[in-house]
Amino acid sequence: MYCKKGLNKTFLILLVLALAGCATTTDPWTGEPRATRTGQGAAVGAGIGAVIGAISGGDRLKRAAIGAGLGALTGAAVGSYMDRNEEALRRQLAGSGVSVTRRGDDIILNMPGHVTFDFDSAALKPDFFDVLDSVALVLQEFEQTVLVVDGHTDSVGSRGYNLQLSTRRAETVGRYLINRGVNPARIATYGYGPDYPIAGNDTPEGRAMNRRVELTLMPLTG
Repeated sequence: MYCKKGLNKTFLILLVLALAGCATTTDPWTGEPRATRTGQGAAVGAGIGAVIGAISGGDRLKRAAIGAGLGALTGAAVGSYMDRNEEALRRQLAGSGVSVTRRGDDIILNMPGHVTFDFDSAALKPDFFDVLDSVALVLQEFEQTVLVVDGHTDSVGSRGYNLQLSTRRAETVGRYLINRGVNPARIATYGYGPDYPIAGNDTPEGRAMNRRVELTLMPLTG
C-alpha cells in the first residue's frame, strides 16, 4: 500500500488496524519469527509505520526521483517489476534475520535491533554491513524503486531522545546505501521513536524487537 493523492492519513492508519487479525509465523526465507495479522495494537505497529512513512514522503520522493531523470513504471509493468524485486531481496537476505513482507506493490524489510544497532547507538553493527550491501545490490539492479527508511526504538528513555535516536539510525542506513551507489534522490529517512511498537516494551525480548529499522521499497510511478 502506498499513499495515493487525496487519501486521508488517518483513514489509512485506521484501515491498517481494521485489517489486523492474530497470528505469529516464521518467515520461510529468513527463519525469523514475524507477526502476521494481529488484533493487538503493538503487533501492527510495523504496518502502521510503513504506511505513515509512505504517506510522509512517498509521493514527494517519487516526484524527486522522476525529476532526477529516473523513468516511471506504468500499468501492468508495476506488479511484475516488484515481483522480481521481491524475489531478488528474498534471495539476497535469506538467513540474515531480516524479514521481507509484501504489501500490495510495496516491499517492507524489517531489520531488528540485534541485527542493526547496539543499545542506545546509531552506529551500524559490523555484521549489518553485509545485509545493507545485499540491499544496495538489489536497489542498484532495480532502479525504478524508491526507498523510505523508518527508524524505531523501544520506550526506554524520553520520547524526545528516542525520536532523535531513531532519526539518526534511519539517516545512518540511508547514508550507507548512498555510499554503496544508490542515488540519494531515491531515499528518504524518518524517525518515529517509540510510537509504533511491534511488541510489548515490558520485556527485554519485546524491546529488542521494537528497536528496528524498516525499509519500504515502492515502485516509481508517475
